[in-house]
Amino acid sequence: MSLHVIVGAGPVGTATARLLAGQGERVRIVTRRGTGPEHPAVERVAADAADPGRLSTLTEGATALYNCANPAYHRWPTDWPPLAGALLTAAERTGAVLATVGNLYGYGPVDGPMTEATPLASTGVKGQVRTRMWADALAAHRAGRARVTEVRGSDYLGAGGTSLAMMVLPRVLAGRRVFLPVDWDAPHTWTYIDDVARTLVTAAGDERAWGRAWHVPSAPAVTMRDLATRAAALVGAPAPKLTRMPYPVLWLGGLVDPMARELRETAYQFDRPFLMDSTAATATLGVTPTPLDRAIEETVATLRR
Repeated sequence: MSLHVIVGAGPVGTATARLLAGQGERVRIVTRRGTGPEHPAVERVAADAADPGRLSTLTEGATALYNCANPAYHRWPTDWPPLAGALLTAAERTGAVLATVGNLYGYGPVDGPMTEATPLASTGVKGQVRTRMWADALAAHRAGRARVTEVRGSDYLGAGGTSLAMMVLPRVLAGRRVFLPVDWDAPHTWTYIDDVARTLVTAAGDERAWGRAWHVPSAPAVTMRDLATRAAALVGAPAPKLTRMPYPVLWLGGLVDPMARELRETAYQFDRPFLMDSTAATATLGVTPTPLDRAIEETVATLRR
């Protein structure tokens, strides 16, 4: 039984804690308010993970340190640097493998499927924040100061998902019209939260995974219209009523709505095909994606609860 330390009790942090506890491991989950899943093997600690000294103390003796944190969207430029720095420092001081949950923002708009070899060429603020975090971690790894890995997924489905799908599906299930700046018929990769947790834990424990990033194995891409239609069919809701919002409307909305303002930067992800190639993790680490219908079923069940 090994100790595993998780920072963040959001959907991925919770799924990771439950996965590790179910495997018989000891889990310590760190959040500001001491939240997290209730389980005999899960210790919940209230602490500021951006404090490198405190986090290092909490990580002492751990096999792995999992970065499952997610600061408020509009605070990434201010909140991520000290938090990422503390996580890396704790990994350097304790020897725990630092396994980070990343995303696809660092690539920016691309033509064709993204692979782990796609250049991190984003010019957006959030994409550059994530790129700098990974560059710093990778530099520490190459210098022999730490062991690091990162897993990157597309928009999440599953219990607690917070992707754009979560802005769409509740209205679809209620039979209401959805008005968003989305090409409803562009193929899009969707990532199941439990698959993120499985990939994260596998990468942390496999030295072949260290020193590079991995895409979370995900089911073949489908359009948002297809996703919404499948979800509606599960509950007997009417066929989805989906209307594309012109981009200028989103831009104007950003003048008064912080979330709309943040969506401007990543709007490209939903106005064209957005495809992630995740074959490398399956081939090397043996992780396979959960069937999409199962991910949709869990998402719908969670929303209905």
